[in-house]
Amino acid sequence: MLTFQDIFRSSFLENITGVSLLDMTLALVTAFLLGLFIFFIYKKTFAGVQYSSSFGVTLVALTMITALVILAVTSNVVLSLGMVGALSIVRFRAAIKEPLDIAFLFWSIAVGIVLAAGLIPLAVFGSALIGGMLLVFANKKPAAEPCIVVLRCADSEAERRAGEYLRGQVKRFAVKSKTVRAGCVELDAEVRLRSDDTDFVNALAALPGVESAVLVSYNGEYMG
Repeated sequence: MLTFQDIFRSSFLENITGVSLLDMTLALVTAFLLGLFIFFIYKKTFAGVQYSSSFGVTLVALTMITALVILAVTSNVVLSLGMVGALSIVRFRAAIKEPLDIAFLFWSIAVGIVLAAGLIPLAVFGSALIGGMLLVFANKKPAAEPCIVVLRCADSEAERRAGEYLRGQVKRFAVKSKTVRAGCVELDAEVRLRSDDTDFVNALAALPGVESAVLVSYNGEYMG
């Protein structure tokens, strides 16, 4: 009867050759260089709230680690089986704050896999194309970024006057929410500015019945 031990003593494993020193060096050095390129693109295209340098270093390390793992898997069947079992129980709990960060993580992993497979031209050309695309589209800003104006008025008449004045000062005016309390009307409106001049907020706050006026930049995900 053929046992599990007999299978791994067969001539199948004897035909497997290890990875040469030249292949290891070339793959890991190229992974390091492309990882630095991914880090550079991430730094240039970052548009989040708080930049994390450790995430950029993680991209470089992830590219090299992926290449190292794939090299090991492709060189030894026994090791690949153990690697699959070990990686299947790994769980990551780190929160991804920006949707674009997911693309950078998959980019690093993909480059490591492609390099370990020996497809260096594909890894270099693909990284250059992806990096150029991200530089063009990720840094592209809209012609007029939206802002939120928060108004606090004493009554509906003051709200009407403030709304008419605000419509005349901005390119676009759209009410997002309205809260009415006894002796107070709170209005949140999305506006598109005509220029960087925000002096109209001072004049808006000085209107009779307007208790306060706040202008906040807004990108659709956070205010600040």
